[in-house]
Amino acid sequence: MSTQESYRMATTAREVTINLRARAAQKDLIDRAAELQGKKRTEFMLEAACEKAEEVLLDKTFFTPDEKRFRQFAEILDAPLAHHARLLKLLSKRVPWDR
Repeated sequence: MSTQESYRMATTAREVTINLRARAAQKDLIDRAAELQGKKRTEFMLEAACEKAEEVLLDKTFFTPDEKRFRQFAEILDAPLAHHARLLKLLSKRVPWDR
């Protein structure tokens, strides 16, 4: 998550409530860490939970195939393009951020 997204999420109104139970030692640990970062407990916990969620999701995005599957994957990538003309048309367009 970018700094800008983190700031936006921290400063916008929250829409739902998330309830959870914790041991006193866990609450104290979280409170100490939040205080060190100058954040409120809720902000600290949401940020930490979102960072972990993104990490879990990214782990599912990247994969490490065995040698046989990697060779199959490489063959697909190296194969000729099926719609060469359509790809050239797409790549010749100006990207929105260059306009």
